[in-house]
Amino acid sequence: MGLLLGLLAAVSLFVGVNRLSPGAVLSDPQALQLLAVSRIPRTAAVLLTGASMAVAGVIMQLLVRNKFVEPGTTGTNEAAMLGLLAVTLLTPAMPLFGKMLAASASALAGTALFILLARRIPPERPLLIPLAGLVYGGILMACASFIAIQTDLLQYLGIWMSGEFSGVLAGRYELLWLAGGLAMLSYFAADQFTIAGLGRNVSLNLGLRYGQVLGFGIVTVSLVSALVIVTVGMLPFIGLVVPNLVSRIMGDNLRASLPVVAGTGAGLLLLCDILGRLLRYPYEIPAGTVFGIFGAAVFLYMLLGRRPHG
Repeated sequence: MGLLLGLLAAVSLFVGVNRLSPGAVLSDPQALQLLAVSRIPRTAAVLLTGASMAVAGVIMQLLVRNKFVEPGTTGTNEAAMLGLLAVTLLTPAMPLFGKMLAASASALAGTALFILLARRIPPERPLLIPLAGLVYGGILMACASFIAIQTDLLQYLGIWMSGEFSGVLAGRYELLWLAGGLAMLSYFAADQFTIAGLGRNVSLNLGLRYGQVLGFGIVTVSLVSALVIVTVGMLPFIGLVVPNLVSRIMGDNLRASLPVVAGTGAGLLLLCDILGRLLRYPYEIPAGTVFGIFGAAVFLYMLLGRRPHG
């Protein structure tokens, strides 16, 4: 996986509207500047986003105990956008870090409310949880759209809903390193998340501080979602498809599978970003659009492609 990520990263550095080659980087100062200011930050942003969103997805699935949820199907992303819209309306001159904090607080409240809602759904009806999440997220999105229409901010909302990396430059993506740090920090709590996925009663009987683990998971998912939306916009299906693909191969032991989840999310998103730059060259298709098509197809296959046993 490391070799594949390295190969994709190398390809990403030299794909774009402005032609760039390894020889030019060694001899042309402008080519070296392009590499440092645009191509390296963009590649790093894609890798950090893919890894952190995949990790946030698997944490969300364990906390809710449902394989069909991710931040995009639980209202987390919509709550973050609602907070970002509010702070843009009230204090438009606020620095990017302040907007991230406001979006994180809103995403935290939205995620906590969804978990409370999910606990009221009977465990024997698991498909109702993602359905409730979609309805809940739709309500939050409708509120955000209404406010955006009334305040002439609908264009901003459209930008946040379309995840793409063409505007990533040095100095405009560094918040994503925080998302990557949170994903790495989650590895040290992997065993606790695995136990929490067994349910509250089982976790308490095993001596797990369930409330603390639940709080840390909610904060991680909310912060990662807010950081990604503030920096590059919404990216669907990463946290839904990648954990399910990895769990089919490696099972549900998060300690063993979390690095693979992060690497797979980073690699697939980088591949989609490269394809988006090549399919309509010299124009770009947003990486979120490419991954949305891929993720929808893979998820439908996972739902409908199972063969009956026996």
